Amino acid sequence: MVKSNRNPTDPAPDSQSGQPAGELRPELTPQQPQAAPPEGAEDELNHDIAQLRAQLDEAKERALRFQAELDNYRKRVSRQMEEERRYASLPVIRDMLPVLDNVNRAVDAAQNAADAAKLLEGFRMVARQLQGVLERHHCTEIAALHQPFDPHLHEAITQQPSGDFPPNTVLCVLQPGFQVRDRVVRPSQVIVSAPAAPAEAGAETPLG
Repeated sequence: MVKSNRNPTDPAPDSQSGQPAGELRPELTPQQPQAAPPEGAEDELNHDIAQLRAQLDEAKERALRFQAELDNYRKRVSRQMEEERRYASLPVIRDMLPVLDNVNRAVDAAQNAADAAKLLEGFRMVARQLQGVLERHHCTEIAALHQPFDPHLHEAITQQPSGDFPPNTVLCVLQPGFQVRDRVVRPSQVIVSAPAAPAEAGAETPLG
């Protein structure tokens, strides 16, 4: 009887390979040959890179051209705005020249004639013409007489006690004011009513 030298704790050998059962065997796999790139792939890649570079150069050139056009547009708008500011008064001056012509004619007529009535009528005509010019340019006289005093439209020179009008009412316009649309060109200089005092009725009090 043949005795076995195998340790009872060792795994039993595999019947086919003779190696212990359960032991993994390294398996040799043949190395796969690396596939060669398709013919012409490198040329196609270089062609794509060249196209991308050309597109990038074109985009850069287009951006520079747009930047130059924008700078030229800004300069042109700036020149136009400066020119408009410089000659903004031309329409008013054109409308004022006929008024100046009539004033000169009235002065010449006053030097050659002694008729004061004709001279007065000539200056009245000039005043009406000038008022029409101002109205065409949206410049109108500020309503002040017998109106409530408005510090945004009126400039009070003095106060005068009055029993006929409530306090802070415009009694007299010393110099008419004008406004263009809703902007005041010059406020009206006015005398404003104050509460009447029996001992000081009719007296004017300068504003402090």
